[in-house]
Amino acid sequence: MTHPAVPALSLLVCALTLSAQTPAPKQPNGLEADWEIAPVLQEMSAHAMRLVPVLEKIDPAPWVSRGASDTYAEQLQSCKEQARAIAVTAKALAANPEKLGASLELLFRIQALETMLISIEEGMRRYEMPAQAQQLISLEAENGANRDRFQRYIVNLAVEREQDLQVMDREAQRCRGILTQAPPRTARKK
Repeated sequence: MTHPAVPALSLLVCALTLSAQTPAPKQPNGLEADWEIAPVLQEMSAHAMRLVPVLEKIDPAPWVSRGASDTYAEQLQSCKEQARAIAVTAKALAANPEKLGASLELLFRIQALETMLISIEEGMRRYEMPAQAQQLISLEAENGANRDRFQRYIVNLAVEREQDLQVMDREAQRCRGILTQAPPRTARKK
């Protein structure tokens, strides 16, 4: 009969073995270090803050009087809210960019903002201010390279997390196998 502490001790030994076998953390191919992606996030935050005053100057009320849909006002308000949220989220994420959930949320906000801006720009061109619409398009395009780099970072981060989970699962299975093996029989002395 084995002592009750043997399974717990075996699990501890297995965990210590795993930590000893695990090499120091390295950046997988393509994953930028925190200090490399943080400035990108800071610039994304600054870009969103530059976008807010431009959006504040747009007034869709005259468009509606010319036959435009009331939804432009709702979309504009949503754009302002998304831009502010992007600024806050990107700045916070720059301090800890490896938060996959927060990174995905930021990317979805950026994509939603870009989609709504296309509609706002169309309304500006059609109902009032074609030149200002072009200025908004130019300002929006400034974030393209940062958005694309951040998107690649998120994909690489997700790949890294997936690989980490696979390693942890293999090691957990190996440890379970060790723990569930019957203890070796020892010869009893009479």
